[in-house]
Amino acid sequence: MADTEEETASSTGPEKSGQGEKRQFSKTAMLIVAGIVIAIGGAIAGVFAFVDSERQRDVQAWQVRLGIVADSRTADVNSWVEQNFAHMRELAQNASLQLYMSELEAGGDEDLEPEPEPQSEESEQSAADSLMAVDPDTETDLEDAEESEDEGSEQAPATYLRNLLIATSERTGFKAPAPVGEIAANVERAGVAGIGLVDKDGKSIVATPDMPPMTSRIRKAVAQALDGDPAIIDMYEGVGGDPTIGFVLPIYGIQSDGDGAAGIGAVVGLRVIGQDLFKRLKQPGDTSASSETYIVRSAGATVQYLTPLADDTAALKKSMSADTPDLAGAYALGRPGGFAIKTDYGGTEVLAASRQIASLPWVLVRKISREEALSSTDTRLTTILGVFIGLIIIVTLAILYVWKKGASMRATQALHDAEIALERFGNMSKFMKVITDNQPNHIIAVDENTLYTFANGPAADDAGIEIPDMMGKTMASVIGPVKAQKYAELNKEVLRDFEKTSNTVIFGDEEGNDPDNPLEVIRTYHVPLRGDRDFPPAVLMILSDITELTYEKRRGEKMMRQLTDTLVSVVDRRDPFSANHSFRVAEVASAIAEEMGLRELDSKTVDIAGNLMNLGKIFIPEEILTKTDDLTAEERAMLGKAYLTTVDLLEGVEFDGPVVETIRQFGETWNGRGPLGLKEEEIILTSRILAVANAFVGMASARAYRAAMPFRKAVDILVEDAGTRYDRRPVSALLNLLENRDGMERWAHFRIAPPEST
Repeated sequence: MADTEEETASSTGPEKSGQGEKRQFSKTAMLIVAGIVIAIGGAIAGVFAFVDSERQRDVQAWQVRLGIVADSRTADVNSWVEQNFAHMRELAQNASLQLYMSELEAGGDEDLEPEPEPQSEESEQSAADSLMAVDPDTETDLEDAEESEDEGSEQAPATYLRNLLIATSERTGFKAPAPVGEIAANVERAGVAGIGLVDKDGKSIVATPDMPPMTSRIRKAVAQALDGDPAIIDMYEGVGGDPTIGFVLPIYGIQSDGDGAAGIGAVVGLRVIGQDLFKRLKQPGDTSASSETYIVRSAGATVQYLTPLADDTAALKKSMSADTPDLAGAYALGRPGGFAIKTDYGGTEVLAASRQIASLPWVLVRKISREEALSSTDTRLTTILGVFIGLIIIVTLAILYVWKKGASMRATQALHDAEIALERFGNMSKFMKVITDNQPNHIIAVDENTLYTFANGPAADDAGIEIPDMMGKTMASVIGPVKAQKYAELNKEVLRDFEKTSNTVIFGDEEGNDPDNPLEVIRTYHVPLRGDRDFPPAVLMILSDITELTYEKRRGEKMMRQLTDTLVSVVDRRDPFSANHSFRVAEVASAIAEEMGLRELDSKTVDIAGNLMNLGKIFIPEEILTKTDDLTAEERAMLGKAYLTTVDLLEGVEFDGPVVETIRQFGETWNGRGPLGLKEEEIILTSRILAVANAFVGMASARAYRAAMPFRKAVDILVEDAGTRYDRRPVSALLNLLENRDGMERWAHFRIAPPEST
């Protein structure tokens, strides 16, 4: 015997030791693998972070470069705008022109009113050439030129002004472009550009030959200029289809200092925009293939491109929706001065910087394609990334090789251990099968498609087929569609919430009157099972047939109801003045409990307590119960404590709910002035409900010796006592039942007076 024990100890000891070493080794291996994975992940993350930081640094460098070019081109465009304003300002500040305009305003010179006689092109060109020979920046030279003209001839002021405007337009570019492909003929062309003068009323005085007629756009700018603010007529498509822009400045009188004074007229200059502006968008020395500078503006819900584009689109000929995703032009209009990687009008990803043009709603955009800008960076960073990743892979392979060499012997041992574990698992499976097959309950597992994945013996016996034949079949094909559908609905909720649950499912005729469809009550337990590589998510179901238990419970409840009704009828026969009072209290109390959303057990508790609360009256003499005269204090006390006698009678009876305690606390008040001194939440909720129901029925029911109180008056009394005698919540629930749940109609029979006692 001692030798046997020693052998057992020697055989058991090393096995346990080996298991401990195995567990320790597994933990070490897991830690090593986790360390390797973390190291590899950290190294890769570090490489990507380094590459990303390098790329961001190059992007920032391009932001600076594009910003410098954008600032330079913006300055040139602003200079062009200011230069055109300077040309108009030169005319507006010309002393001779101011003098003529002042005389016109005073009405002293009428020679300006009639239009000058037509001149030939040779005479107009000669006058223009003579004016262009005068230095426009020197007021003395203009006056000398004017005196020489006065000495040579008595030229009209309108002719002088016209020639002055023609000369200025020829010199500054405010003129129509030379015709291309036209045949010289004495045919008047539509005006496209030029310079004109208007008086203080906005009426045209004199203009160059190609000056367009007054339009609403021009009148609006003139009105602004006459108020003292220089105006710009934003770029638009002229009569000839060319982009046109206008500049309007006020003209002040000779004696006016211009500070707060209104203009006596205005000079309007319209010019066709051409290479004089567009060439300023070109960056000197730029050798990149995809770089471009253009100007955009907002036009309602679109982005309008004002300058020629690299895809040969002419100025003002392209517009795109401002909602176009990641459109560079839309981003520039939304954030002038910003920088971002966006999409160009051609769908190309670009790096773009923007700047606001002064005095105009224009935004200059400088862009270069991302591919060209960052190609060298991407190549360099890709090479760096490849080298680092390669090094990481080499180091990882080396570690794995060493690990494999060190683990080869352990793998053999692990295989042997796995065989032993598999055998043990098989034995455990057999053991579990024996246990489940000897359970009276049905134990099954089904997936989300109701396909069987497990079943015990009782489940297979009930279905009438073997366990292997059940696997892979649907519940509907095994237990029928009605039961299968009900179980499938419950399983769907379990898989959705992934929480175990229990339910009571009823099949067949609940009344038990249909022999072809007998009642069947099943208590179900559902446990969610997580899926793995071989099995999908499923639900383990334990089904217990509690049909017989349900029959017994219902029979007990029926007997309890019959006994309760019998006891209540005894009280009613002895107290005919309050006949049906207990039943009515129970009915109203149950309705209040349901309205408050309480449990079914609470509703049953107040129902039984309401029916039995007056049981103690059987010990009160019948002459007191039927007495119609005023009761003595002693008799009132006897009636008021009758419910305590009920408590003594029912003390040893077991109910599903706290029926006895509900009756015991029935006389307590919310403010704590009841016999037990309980107050507020210390009083059981079912007692608070019962007190409200009893008071309502007492007031609203007719008696042989008095009429019923109106429902509204009874409720008003309860509301008035809420918070002192009664709990507000059951009072509010009763009020809602009467007002909104047809309570007044349901309980209208309370008001019918009982027959007089003989």
